[in-house]
Order: sequence, then C-alpha cells, then structure tokens
Amino acid sequence: MKEFEVIREFFTAQPVSRKDVAMGIGDDCALIQANNDKYIAITTDTLVAGVHFPNDASARSIGHKAVAVNLSDLAAMGAEPCWISVAVTLPEVDTEWLREFTAGIFELTEYFNVQLIGGDTTSGPLSITITAQGTVPQGKALCRNGAANGDWVYITGDVGKAGLALQAIRNQVELSPREKNAVMEALNYPKPQVLAGQIIREYASAAIDISDGLLADVTHLCRASKLGVNIDVNDIPIAEVLIDKLGEEGAARLALTAGDDYQLIFTVSDTNKVALETELSHANIKISCIGQMNKSEQINITRGDTSLSFSESGFEHFS
Repeated sequence: MKEFEVIREFFTAQPVSRKDVAMGIGDDCALIQANNDKYIAITTDTLVAGVHFPNDASARSIGHKAVAVNLSDLAAMGAEPCWISVAVTLPEVDTEWLREFTAGIFELTEYFNVQLIGGDTTSGPLSITITAQGTVPQGKALCRNGAANGDWVYITGDVGKAGLALQAIRNQVELSPREKNAVMEALNYPKPQVLAGQIIREYASAAIDISDGLLADVTHLCRASKLGVNIDVNDIPIAEVLIDKLGEEGAARLALTAGDDYQLIFTVSDTNKVALETELSHANIKISCIGQMNKSEQINITRGDTSLSFSESGFEHFS
C-alpha cells in the first residue's frame, strides 16, 4: 500500500467527530476553530536521515528544512505561522551538531516571528518531527477541495532545482561547482512561500504546496476538488539549469515528478485573476499560469498539441 492508501485505510475512519474541527485529515493542515474570527491551522511533518535529507547534510540545513517544510504547509492554507514544537531523535548527543541544528531552526523562526513552544528528545536513528501551528481568518483558509471548473492554475517561483540536486548526489548528472551550489541551496534551504499564501488567500479558490512533486500534488488537488486539469509543460517555470543539463524533455520530466520544491500551486477564477496577478506583482512574487481546471477528472499534460505520459508522478514513501 502507498502512503495515501495507508492513511485512507487506517486513519480516516474514527469514532470521534468534533464540531470544532473544520478540516481534519486530508489537506496540508487541519483547521481548528479558535474563536468566531479565526481558525488555528496545524500541520506535522517528519524528516528522516537518508530519506528527506542526505546523511551528510549539515545540521544547520536540517534544522532549516525541518521548519521550512512545515511553514510551507501553513502557507498553502493561507495561514500566518505562529508556533512550532520539535521532537528530535538523536543517535548521540553532539553539542556542536545541536548548536548548528538549532541555529538553522531559529534563523527561520525569527524571520517569520514563530516561537518554539515545546517538543521532545529521544535516542535513536536521526529524525526530526515538527508540529507547526498558525492562524487564518475564517472563510479565508485555502483547502485542496475548493477549485472550480474553469479556474486557472498557477504556481509560484520555479521548479526542479531540488530534484537536480538529488540527481547530482546520486551521480546521475555532472554539475559545475557553481551549478551544484545553486541546486543544493534549493534542496537544503527551501524558502516557504508564507507571504504568497497570505496574499493569495484573498483571491484563490484552492491551494497545495509542492512537496511530493508538481504532478503528484496537482493530482491531490484535482481529486479533492473532483476535477481534472490541462497543463502545458511549456508554461511551467522550469529552472534553466535543468534544461541546460537534461534537455527539454528530461527537464520537464524531472520538474514534474521530483518534488522538494515547496512552491505553491493554486487555482483562481477569471474574476479574480487580474487582481491576484497585480497584487503578487507589487509584492515582487513571481507566478506563472500553467493550466486550467475542467470537469474531466483527468490529469492531461501536454507540450503544445502533444500529449505526454509519465510512469510515476512523484515521491512515494511506500511503493
């Protein structure tokens, strides 16, 4: 069974359904009613050595990434990040490693005004679990199931550099020192799109962040909204270094399926399209329109008039 099949089979059916849970299992965050004006958005992610980061990754980058991937989930809901708890499992107590690890955590928490409020430490193979919480006004939270037929599909930033970094680590592609530094920065120090999330919540109908891969995550959004999508790879903002190293076809395949980009995919109606583009432009946030939602419930990826197919859609924990 794959990850989402495990979740559906064993965790979604439960005997308790509380009235203060506005969104439970199945989105980037859960939404809990805090008062009449706000929801608390809550997300949890685990990073495991050798799975989510290279075994030789620096402690600072591990701390940064552990926070960033959780803040990215909050960004996908349009939430303002507020608090985190950190549970860390350590093979041993290495004070210099811990000093660098916490520095990586606190660089991001200071920037986004997020407080570390608790957690746990234990002994074992290296892994980090963070629970992040934030707030979002009621009626403004961006969920995966809100897209409508005809909505336009957008993406922030560009995609593919983290995937190319993984290929370089596996010696599948040769990069110059400058190229390798650039893609390793994208892999180890992702930048959660928190400001973008808070802007687009005023205009967008649905959103998700890109963790497993653009193709996999847009599929999650389509399934939740019971819609299909047409995407032209010519419109996807693929990092130039991918095209230089892999050619157009290889670059498109990696950009669609590699993951670890932590950009936002979101949908917006014709009515809100211009206003959203204008406000994000004023905030100097790069976005690209890559496709449009439809009633087909099919994921249709093309290059111009040519239909493309992929044997895999993105990262899977269980295969």
